[in-house]
Amino acid sequence: MQKQSSRLALAAAGVTVVLWASAFVSIRSAGEAYSPGALALGRLLAGGLVLAAVLLVRREGLPPRAAWPGILVSGLLWFGVYMVVLNWGEQEVDAGTAAMVVNIGPILIALLGARFLRESLPPRLLAGMAVSFAGAVVVGLSMSRASSGAHASLLGVLLCVLAAMAYAGGVVAQKPALAHGSALQVTTFGCLVGAVACLPFAGQLVDEAGRAPLSATLNMLYLGVFPTALAFTTWAYALARTTAGRMGATTYAVPALVVLMAWLFLGELPGPLTLAGGALCLAGVAVSRSRARTSVGAGTAEST
Repeated sequence: MQKQSSRLALAAAGVTVVLWASAFVSIRSAGEAYSPGALALGRLLAGGLVLAAVLLVRREGLPPRAAWPGILVSGLLWFGVYMVVLNWGEQEVDAGTAAMVVNIGPILIALLGARFLRESLPPRLLAGMAVSFAGAVVVGLSMSRASSGAHASLLGVLLCVLAAMAYAGGVVAQKPALAHGSALQVTTFGCLVGAVACLPFAGQLVDEAGRAPLSATLNMLYLGVFPTALAFTTWAYALARTTAGRMGATTYAVPALVVLMAWLFLGELPGPLTLAGGALCLAGVAVSRSRARTSVGAGTAEST
């Protein structure tokens, strides 16, 4: 039973990273027509409506009172601040630089998880994160060099750092909430909290939606339904069944998947440096999620 639960959690994490990787292209596309705050609000409204409908159908109701502190903090930081400043940051720096800077997030998650959630930092996790981060840097550098007119302003770098900090704080705040509420409850109300926090951008959203091309609006809706509603729910499901540090390390698969998707769907053939960086990202994830073997008598057993 425990093995089946672990497999389901791993599958849920896989769904999350694939959909978050797909968001890379959608954010860039929708961001050409929508400002950072309007895009975040539109995405959260679309995701919140889908999640609320599912919650009503499943009749799960309101989460317990004990879950609300984590929901409020994660909603404000991760669904609110993170989405706005990341959208803004990606307009100020090239995609490669954004990927490099935001990928300090998993490292911050591991450190904050150890400090506030009393999670351990096993050597394999630390080694895997180091390898994956090196891969993310390689991918970022190769993407920056390949981009025509690539730029990296100080403001953009600072915004990406802020996005990474908000992401890490939101994940660590969400973990305790999942001990009291279901993945669907925590995700739904976190998304709605983020939407409320972004309501000051409602005027911009209405104005820009009237002028935006259909493709940009469809990309915004896609971001809300799949990388937000579905992917954040599968993330919460997996997070409830493992440590925040290990889940954070799993997201290092995203840069490698972005490279693969750009190749398959956009015809952007990655260079040797990009492929090497993607391979490092995946290798690091494999190391961070592996379990050390310890001797028990004459045989071996996996540690928990």
